[in-house]
Amino acid sequence: MPIQGVSKVVVGVEDQARAKEFWSEVVGFAITTDVPYDDEGRRWVEVTAPNGTILVLSENPEDRPRSGSDQLPTSNFFFHADDVEKTYEELSAKGVEFPAKPEKQPWGWWSMFTDSEGNRFALQQA
Repeated sequence: MPIQGVSKVVVGVEDQARAKEFWSEVVGFAITTDVPYDDEGRRWVEVTAPNGTILVLSENPEDRPRSGSDQLPTSNFFFHADDVEKTYEELSAKGVEFPAKPEKQPWGWWSMFTDSEGNRFALQQA
């Protein structure tokens, strides 16, 4: 059977509790897993988008994204929304920072937002 797609995306965070609050209470993803996984008190935390995309909120320093430019996302994946401008307005009202406000590009509408941990994510219109 061929590979069907991506099942989970790991997002490096400094503070799992703060990141969990951001992704669930601000962005609206569901907390689907939050369990200890070792004797050192580390937790496996997953939040799930309405379309089923799962983010693993990892405190592993190796999972922290790196980018040399503030004009680019630090993640290597794009989120999508039906209406980027509306999503921008809704999340901005909740205090989410957008280093790149919605803009129409030759390939479609896009924006970029920052999570509670300083990760920058691309947002593209579906």
